[in-house]
Amino acid sequence: MKRCLLLLAGGAAAFWLLVGLPARWLGGGDQALVFSGTAVLLCLPPMAATLVWAQWAQRRAPQDQLVMVMAGTGVRVAFVLVGGMVLYLAVPYFKDEIAFWFWVLAAYLCTLALEVALTLAGRPRTVPAAPERGGVSHGA
Repeated sequence: MKRCLLLLAGGAAAFWLLVGLPARWLGGGDQALVFSGTAVLLCLPPMAATLVWAQWAQRRAPQDQLVMVMAGTGVRVAFVLVGGMVLYLAVPYFKDEIAFWFWVLAAYLCTLALEVALTLAGRPRTVPAAPERGGVSHGA
């Protein structure tokens, strides 16, 4: 569990460094660095929470897994949108800056991809059932 959370945080930090720093150097200035870092920090808590929830649900009944997928999507989107709107409307630095929303979208998609990859990598492996003996013969 801790390993997955560290990988999620590390991947998000890598996204910020690999995308935010070049954007700063390519003309975005400090604003690109602030927007990208804020977007990553805004997306990370709900992604971490749903990653923990997903790993818990993998050991439960299928209906619990379905609830986690549906509710987890809602939790992630609601947290990021509400948090982004609060920043956009209440903090002067973010006010009327459409570029902030592009950073939020990019950070959301990156952290979502990381979360899905970590969730799939951490799911329990199942052994396929052996084919039944008897039945149709494939040889002469």
